[in-house]
Amino acid sequence: GVSSRNLKGKKLQNEIKERKKNSIKAQKILGIKDSFYFNYPDNRLDTVTFLEIVQKVEEIINKIRPEKILTHSNLDLNLDHRIVSKAVITATRPTKKNHVKEILFYEILSSSEWNFGSNRFIPNYYVDVSKELKQKVKAFNCYKKEIEKFPHPRSIIGIKTLMKYRGMECGLNYAEGFNLVRSVNK
Repeated sequence: GVSSRNLKGKKLQNEIKERKKNSIKAQKILGIKDSFYFNYPDNRLDTVTFLEIVQKVEEIINKIRPEKILTHSNLDLNLDHRIVSKAVITATRPTKKNHVKEILFYEILSSSEWNFGSNRFIPNYYVDVSKELKQKVKAFNCYKKEIEKFPHPRSIIGIKTLMKYRGMECGLNYAEGFNLVRSVNK
């Protein structure tokens, strides 16, 4: 017979494959050429040693040598997001061999704003996305199973509303807000 563990494992593998496929479609729309997947368990990064995650992030950073890194907010409600954020900060410690000049946290609807209380995502760095609005919505549409109905924040209306709200915060029609973590000018 087939055990429930095997069925759960197959379902999880199918979900991973589908998310990866959706990610690749969205990246094409956004013009992203390279990406890396570690295939860690969704919503269970706390089951992977932190050192392993940091080493994987360091490996990619050493390979592509980025000057700017955008990562999840360390204040997100989602545990995986907080772990990735902490791993990026750890992997980019300000040492002589580190060439990363800028680190920005970004927000994720239904994760960043749902962390109620005083430790919430507050942007202090904005990017005008007025010209890319349709492209961003099209990329978001690649994640059919992730999209919810309004008034859920992770809806088409939700993402447009957030970009309009962030635009109002900085005098633009549409913007994405980030939190500048570190910027080094040489």
